[in-house]
Amino acid sequence: MKTENPPSSKPPRLGLWGLLILIIFAVGLVAGLLPRLRHARELKDDTRELATPSVNTVTPQPGQKLSGMLLPAEARPFVEAPIYARANGYVVKWYVDIGERVPAGKLLAEIDTPELDEQLNEAKAGLEQANAALALSQVTAERWAALLKTSSVSEQENAEKAADLKLKQANVDAAKASVERYSDLKAFSHVTAPFSGTITARAIDVGDLISSGKELFRLSDTHTLRVFVHVPQSSTPGLAPGADADIIVPEMPGHAFPAKVVRTAGTIDASSRTLLVELDVDNAKNEIIAGSYTQVSFHDLNASPVLTLPSNTLLFRAEGPQVGVVSPDGRVDLHNVMLGRDLGASVEVLSGIVANDKVIINPSDSLISGMQVRLAQSNTNEVAMRVSSAKTSVNN
Repeated sequence: MKTENPPSSKPPRLGLWGLLILIIFAVGLVAGLLPRLRHARELKDDTRELATPSVNTVTPQPGQKLSGMLLPAEARPFVEAPIYARANGYVVKWYVDIGERVPAGKLLAEIDTPELDEQLNEAKAGLEQANAALALSQVTAERWAALLKTSSVSEQENAEKAADLKLKQANVDAAKASVERYSDLKAFSHVTAPFSGTITARAIDVGDLISSGKELFRLSDTHTLRVFVHVPQSSTPGLAPGADADIIVPEMPGHAFPAKVVRTAGTIDASSRTLLVELDVDNAKNEIIAGSYTQVSFHDLNASPVLTLPSNTLLFRAEGPQVGVVSPDGRVDLHNVMLGRDLGASVEVLSGIVANDKVIINPSDSLISGMQVRLAQSNTNEVAMRVSSAKTSVNN
């Protein structure tokens, strides 16, 4: 019996090698396409990013509160009056000069009034004539009344004498009034201070001719000063009589004078949109010179400060001033706003926005509501470089 030899192994088939080559080719193809697909996707994303406008935003900032704000003001005397002469004449002597404190009733100057003296003398002479005529008329009226009882005169004649007596009495009264008038005018030849204060101006000298309307002195009471300040409309809430403040004089650094609001104008000035406020400050030591420029710093007031925005966030259109606000979904919403004071680099916004709004800086004229935008987080040049690199990779 013959022993059979084992069959020899078969050579590998060509199909197996072809499958292996196909797999290798597929792996290489995938390895080559993946980077291109990735770069194409990046190109598409970056192109979409560049097509969507990129904007910078800013949130509204609260403006400066009235508390602690320094507002320009002017200090004026509590009472100030020009002193005029009621009587015409020539200055005989003056007794006070600028800077002197005078009490009420103090004699300031004397005026020689020759014309007024003659008029007073004439009025006195007229009074004497009227008194003489009255005395004669009274005697005549009494005599006629006695004669009427004996029927020696008629009732008509008696009535005429009685009426003449009343006429003469009226003449006397008129003459007395004229004398009193000229006496009062003569009293004005002595110029006196109407209230206690300081002489701040003297406009006369000995021999000057004084006529009606010529100011002789100016008198000011500076024990208490009235300080007038214009408060912006946005800072007026909470400001009322009784509010405390400090008066600061630039020439006296580090020194604040306590003051109190006594009254306000009650209406906003339409031209400046400010409220005129008056404060009183004690100046018994005359530390503040009346008429000085001062600054007012109000104490704590519960006024909410108005919001402010940079001036380059505003759009001026037919609808009025607007700002572009970016909503959480990245879309633009145009808000109409009411503006307050123009602060130069910024502007007060009285209404139309809230504190957490994202307002677009330098908005384009083509900006409309509903437009899709993205917040600028990366440099546009870097995105452009990425797009260029992606294009190069795809071309390769």
